[in-house]
Amino acid sequence: MNDDGNPCMSCGACCALFRVSFYWAEADDGAGRVPAALTEPLTPFLRCMAGSNDRPPRCRALVGQIGCSVSCAIYASRPSPCREFRMSGEEGLANAACDRARAHYGLPPLAPPAAQGEIIMPRSPRDDALGCQAVD
Repeated sequence: MNDDGNPCMSCGACCALFRVSFYWAEADDGAGRVPAALTEPLTPFLRCMAGSNDRPPRCRALVGQIGCSVSCAIYASRPSPCREFRMSGEEGLANAACDRARAHYGLPPLAPPAAQGEIIMPRSPRDDALGCQAVD
């Protein structure tokens, strides 16, 4: 999917609601690609993304303002839970976790796929309250 119309690029709610845990060897000090400096140990076999086990959680690789404009500082090296997480509506399927994360931050659920197979992100009154700029 082209990032220009990707609703994830103006959301980031999943990165600031859920703990991102994964097998320790996904980190770059265990033959993986996730920067170990951005992880924390959970058990002898599991790690999590730094910040995602905090209260409130927020992955330290998340850059930007939730609900406006965000990006992942390690997108190409992100762990498997991030690679596998699908936005609601992707491939025509709902994702309750995506919808729950968006609701937690006052963001509306993503609309179902349009006829062209694209996701349409509804504009929320909260956008103006956050100072988000409309992009037409």
